[in-house]
Amino acid sequence: MNNRTIEDMDRLEKLEEAILELKTLAESGAVIVVEGKKDVESLKHIGIDGDIRLATHQPLIGFTESLTKSGAEIVILTDWDRKGGIIARKIITYLLSYGIMPNTEIRSRIRGLVKKSIKDVESLGNYIDKMRFELLGIPRF
Repeated sequence: MNNRTIEDMDRLEKLEEAILELKTLAESGAVIVVEGKKDVESLKHIGIDGDIRLATHQPLIGFTESLTKSGAEIVILTDWDRKGGIIARKIITYLLSYGIMPNTEIRSRIRGLVKKSIKDVESLGNYIDKMRFELLGIPRF
């Protein structure tokens, strides 16, 4: 194995750990906040079900207020492009005004692992499939 393959294997392993953590949070009742329907499809593709909510289908203040009423942990998983960052910061600001600190750590970890390859949640499922196939010969997540 060359260094590039070892780095890619390490990246895939860390990415799968983050996905497993996200799946565990979803199963325990956490609310996962994404931007669009394709993001939801991508998460379902990699085995994440649960309370996944779209931040872009209503004003963010009202959306954030509805999140606070859920009483669940809130995981921000917006895209890691400029727009996704703006949405994440606004939601965080609004939630902090209610005394709630959302989980942004998983978003940061995934962004760091895929930043040169993809920039959105909707591409995540295909990206993982491609890596698993190229590195391990496994056809699908």
